[in-house]
Amino acid sequence: MSQFLIADDHPLFREALKGALSAKFADLEVFESENFDTTLQVLSEQEDLDILLLDLHMPGNGDLYGLIRIREDYPSLPIAVVSGSEDINIVSKVMGYGAMGFIPKSSSSDDIAIAINHILEGDVWLPIELKDKVAAVDGEDKEIAAQVASLTPQQYKVLQYLHEGLLNKQIAYELHISEATVKAHITAIFRKLGVYNRTQAVLIASKLQLDPIESNS
Repeated sequence: MSQFLIADDHPLFREALKGALSAKFADLEVFESENFDTTLQVLSEQEDLDILLLDLHMPGNGDLYGLIRIREDYPSLPIAVVSGSEDINIVSKVMGYGAMGFIPKSSSSDDIAIAINHILEGDVWLPIELKDKVAAVDGEDKEIAAQVASLTPQQYKVLQYLHEGLLNKQIAYELHISEATVKAHITAIFRKLGVYNRTQAVLIASKLQLDPIESNS
């Protein structure tokens, strides 16, 4: 039996993809998750997953952080990023940070099945129109990825809020923690990223092309 995990925050897309895959793969069990936390939970509970189909813009994912974190924690799990964006810079970073494939959401069910089969066989898969355009991730970006992989999910949320310009008091309110805890997180973030102030930390966050994260309010 094959086991796939679809990590995407849109129920209709998950349902459509699940239906398409069930028609293409015999004896398939599909797990679903709608945000980064539930994705980590499924990954911890299901040790025999064959592939993760990951949406970059899922809540809590922080664009590239989710991919970097999962790649670090589950190095042998094949990951295919399934995205509505085909921006070549994003595709290049996705592949450079450890994805084995990039599947546009506009792909037909046949193309998605072909892509997954390639990845399951250990090959890298990209749409033909993107193959020759993808650039290698440079050494600086790889170093940043390694540093970011050392952050806990909570520390990464704090980094995102720093990137958005929030003060310690505001971050504490958003995460329902004390200002002292925020300061402890920031100290740990600076140490892990090898920086000495907020400006330097924000520059690193910018290179991961972070989106504003969901407010808890």
